[in-house]
Amino acid sequence: MKTEKNKTDKKKSFGLLITGAALLVIGIIFAVYAYHSSYQDSVALGTQLKSVKAQVSAIKEGTASGDLDALNAQVSRLSADKLSKERPYSYGLTLVFFSILLTVKGIYNALIGVYKPEKADVKKLAQAGLLAALCYIGFAFFKIDIPVGPEKASFHFGNVFCVLAALLLGGYWGGLAGAVGMTIGDFTTSYVTSAPKTFLLKLCIGLIVGLVAHVIFKLSQDHSARFVTGVTILASACGMGFNVVADPLVGYFYKTYLFGVPQDITTALVKISALTTSVNAVVAVIAASAIYLALRPALKKSGLFVEP
Repeated sequence: MKTEKNKTDKKKSFGLLITGAALLVIGIIFAVYAYHSSYQDSVALGTQLKSVKAQVSAIKEGTASGDLDALNAQVSRLSADKLSKERPYSYGLTLVFFSILLTVKGIYNALIGVYKPEKADVKKLAQAGLLAALCYIGFAFFKIDIPVGPEKASFHFGNVFCVLAALLLGGYWGGLAGAVGMTIGDFTTSYVTSAPKTFLLKLCIGLIVGLVAHVIFKLSQDHSARFVTGVTILASACGMGFNVVADPLVGYFYKTYLFGVPQDITTALVKISALTTSVNAVVAVIAASAIYLALRPALKKSGLFVEP
């Protein structure tokens, strides 16, 4: 059992606040610069790419003639160049969102204080790293892409491990594991422009699942099998229910106002995203709950169960 910590053990700290604020300023400057330089180049490349794809379609339909192999090679080259030009702006926005998280936590540390440092929980850190890797694998290698103009939506298994991480480790560590793993998945695939949004939403999923499971219902303690099953499903459903609503809604404003995607394309993307997000949510609730309920007794028996 964990011993209750005395309030006098808390000490106000300003280090994280200073670090977060400094990174936030750097992130904003970098994002603004990248938007007006490399990202504008990517927009121009996108216009060229759209034109070449139209030529390819016309040749395939028999309404035009040309060298199809050369055009396909040009499509591949333009796509790679466009993706490389989009990366700096996405990195900048991700840094901004991460810095905001650090700044908020820094404000809390400065006003409320933090407990004196204790020995690092190696088991929790190792499990967080493993689950972040599983989030990456679930998204990067187990997905079906659905093109929507120059954008994409997808069915994938990444959310399964994002929810599982929060059930096993709690909202903070589980949310970070999901956010880091899924964001790396975006950075290393053609979804690079979605990385900042992914970091924010997956962190929120973890925080919500952890809040319901471990703060409200104290799932880490001993309960009956029926209680554990019900809370597990409820917490998973709350986290993914948030994602079903937030992903298309945030995605619309994110793509329209931060990346300048035309509203007709964004509207179509939101409709497809609502479908894929709903399916992903159902899969995540069922799979994450089943895996957690299977792992829980095994982890307890082996002494690897971590109390969030």
